[in-house]
Amino acid sequence: MLTIGTIVLGVNDIAAATDFWHAALGYVPREPGDDTWVTLTPPSGPGALLSLMRSETPVQHHPRIHLDLYAADQAVEVERLVSLGARRVDWDLYPDDPDFVVLEDPDGNRFCVIDKGA
Repeated sequence: MLTIGTIVLGVNDIAAATDFWHAALGYVPREPGDDTWVTLTPPSGPGALLSLMRSETPVQHHPRIHLDLYAADQAVEVERLVSLGARRVDWDLYPDDPDFVVLEDPDGNRFCVIDKGA
């Protein structure tokens, strides 16, 4: 049986991306890493790993794969992430009454903040 070991994001600047995702999720480097790769792990133990890989390919406007972050208070989390450097995305594919907000990290990787408070 297979399991997902880690989710990998391509980024331009490993150090800046590490700082953003550490502040956003509290994840910490599993090992020191370098300027091409680092794996971040939840500070409390088990959970999905997030690896950051240096990439020079352009970000996709409508990415086929993205992160969904669950939030008990979506509005508070969206504002906190924006204060950390995330940007709101003018998303053209929102349904009526969406339960998600599309943001992008400082490298332009898009992710959703899902309202799980209801």
